Amino acid sequence: MLERAEYLRDSTGMADPLTDTLALTEAHCQVSRGFEAVGEWRLRYPASQRLKFTAVVEGTCWIEFDHLGLRLELEPGDVVLFDGRHEFVKGNSDQVPMQDAVEAFGATDGPIAYFGTGVGPKVVGVGGHVALNRTGEELLMRALPPAIHLRATDDRAESLRWLLNRLLREASTSEVGATLAANDVAHLLFVEALRACVVEAEALPVGWLRAIADDRIAPALRLMHADPGRSWRLEDLARATSMSRTTFAERFRAVAGVPPLTYLLNWRMRLAEQALRDSGQPLSAIAHSLGYTSDSAFSNAFKRVNGQAPRHYRETARTTASPTADPTLNSA
Repeated sequence: MLERAEYLRDSTGMADPLTDTLALTEAHCQVSRGFEAVGEWRLRYPASQRLKFTAVVEGTCWIEFDHLGLRLELEPGDVVLFDGRHEFVKGNSDQVPMQDAVEAFGATDGPIAYFGTGVGPKVVGVGGHVALNRTGEELLMRALPPAIHLRATDDRAESLRWLLNRLLREASTSEVGATLAANDVAHLLFVEALRACVVEAEALPVGWLRAIADDRIAPALRLMHADPGRSWRLEDLARATSMSRTTFAERFRAVAGVPPLTYLLNWRMRLAEQALRDSGQPLSAIAHSLGYTSDSAFSNAFKRVNGQAPRHYRETARTTASPTADPTLNSA
């Protein structure tokens, strides 16, 4: 489990902190039903408390986030990734009565939901959510802006069009393996969204994702991710970035929100959380793999970051009930 950083590498052979972190969050996409709306329509979706995405394959519509005072106009090939913490509205007209999205999608069976006034332009789309473990919810929900709009006119337009067409095909077919294929394609869409975020790093909240996107501190991040158990010194990390200790420390804190060695401590604890949840390794083995010379030193560090001892964390994690069902799971 904790050897993950040893084999997650990019094409240069270096550690890839984005891949590394996404693997730790166990992020995977689940596609809801596609939809075809003819004429005018307007749907209100409840908050899901999940990272969600919606995409338009054909036609145009908008998605509105009241809490942000934001309305995004969607063209064919556009994708929006958002945090799902609040209600939102999606439609193509303000002149028709508001409908409940869960009821609208529940009114028809099959892989595609049909609604609208029945006369006028057609809109075809698909959506879903990104399932995360508890570590993932903490890491990703804080690192991402509330909404990310990937436009079909962006540099990644060709990839987005192919992915969306494939996603709709898999989401609307009864062929064997369709659900698995649709979810895998959706995962690629999710990665494309994160890549777009990295390119536009200045718009990101201060945190680990913005830090990953910063070329100046990237060498230090790669070192910490590649060998989290090493006793890194500030001067070692600064040297890798060709900066002085002071300049490096100031730059790192400005983009990551924490000092370099605090980032390292937090990363170690995220690895420890996963090992405690998903493996039967004894505490001594976990402590040793993360560079701690004693169980007590590891336990003290874990409790300082997480507010509870590692044994208690393990017991709680294994007895926590499964999350309640998402009422919007089948509404794109």
